[in-house]
Order: sequence, then C-alpha cells, then structure tokens
Amino acid sequence: MSDQGGTDREPRRLTGRQRLAAGLWPPRVTRAQLIVAVLLFGLGLGLAIQVRSNNDDSALRGARQEDLVRILDELDDRTQRLEDEKQSLDDQRTELETSSDQAEEARKQTREKEQQLGILAGTVAAEGPGITLTVADGSDTVEPDMLLDTIQELRAAGAEAIQINDVRVVANTYFSGTGGDIQVDGKRVTAPYRFKVIGKPQDLEPALNIPGGVVQTLEKEQATATVARAEKIIVNALRPARRPDYAQSSAQ
Repeated sequence: MSDQGGTDREPRRLTGRQRLAAGLWPPRVTRAQLIVAVLLFGLGLGLAIQVRSNNDDSALRGARQEDLVRILDELDDRTQRLEDEKQSLDDQRTELETSSDQAEEARKQTREKEQQLGILAGTVAAEGPGITLTVADGSDTVEPDMLLDTIQELRAAGAEAIQINDVRVVANTYFSGTGGDIQVDGKRVTAPYRFKVIGKPQDLEPALNIPGGVVQTLEKEQATATVARAEKIIVNALRPARRPDYAQSSAQ
C-alpha cells in the first residue's frame, strides 16, 4: 500500500489486442524474409507470363490442319515478297551509286515508281502473268463479304492488280449489298463474277484452292469457282485520278 501523498502508480496493463498491434507495427522485416518475398514475387510473375503465353498459343493448337498449312504458306509468301522487295531496293541503290549519269538514272527510277504507284492506285492499265477466277452464282447465295474474303486472300498471296468485272480494285475498295445485288465501290456487278488478277500464278492459284479456302467456301454456297492460269492478264479498268483537297507534298 502506498502513502496517501505518494505519486507511485502501477503500470498500465495493455489489452491483448493492443499487444498484438504493437507486435505487428511497425513491421520488422528481416533480410531473409525480404529475400523470400522477392523470390515469391518473381515466381508469381513467371507463372503469370507462362499462363498468358499458353493462352496465346491455344488458338493455334485448336486450329485445323488445313488452316495451319494456309497460315504457314502465307507467312512463307510474305517473307519471300519482302526479301524480293529488299533486293530490288538494294539493286536500285547500286544503280544510282554506279551510274555515270546519276541524274538520268534517278529520273528513270522516278518514272518507274510513278508507273508502279499508278498501277496500285488503278489509274493506269497493267498486264502480266496471273490468273482468272470465275464465280458462277445461279442461286444468288454469294454475299459481298465472300468476295471481300477472296480479295484478301489474293492480296495475301501477292496479287499486284485486280479487276472484278469492269471495276478496278484498289486499297479502299468496299463491297455492299446482298446476294444477287452486290455493289463494288457503289457500282453494281452481276454474276458471273470474273476476277482478273496479275501476280505469280504459282502462288495465287494454290492460295485459292487450299483446303478450307475460297474455292471450297464458295462451293459450299452452291456457287461454282473456276481458276485458270494465264501468261498474260490485262487489267484495264481504270480509276479517275483525283487531286487531294487538303494534302500537299511536304518535300522542300
């Protein structure tokens, strides 16, 4: 018992909750615990990346054999075209560097480039080896998206100039309408749909005839698709050359 005038007091007792809080905060992290936390974080990150990679590959794992063959063929074709384009650019650079009249050589290459751009824009006629694809649709079952898919397959196979009936196909060509009433760039085309395509026939024809490709898809819709190679295809449907309203050359 303390004296009445004394100041001694018994120390305040902490509750169980207060002792637990005092033990947890501030946190006391040892070096070993920190290393373990970093390792666990790295392991979790690796597992997340592996799961994502497996999910990305699942689409290819579930693809049909003919689809995988088509994808590989398209990749091989695109790789070859890029290699050819690189070689062509290297040859042009060499000609410019070694030509005795570099100004004339530059003008020559400019004219050739102008012709190439005109072919792509559809403002000049073109001729060369290629194929014709004739699609007969007596039941009006061929839809615009099927013709668009055909164009995409041809482009992926290296088509350089395409014409459907009397309409030139260019980069911004669009399809609309319904079966039996299809418009290409707003112009009505009727069956049979005749594609004239300039490109390497050895690439174009197999691209259309692969299992699950354009020809089989059209035949499932009771349409008849016939592909024929030719040494000379003439694409002579032209697009009007339009002057841009706002864009101007930035060359000084």
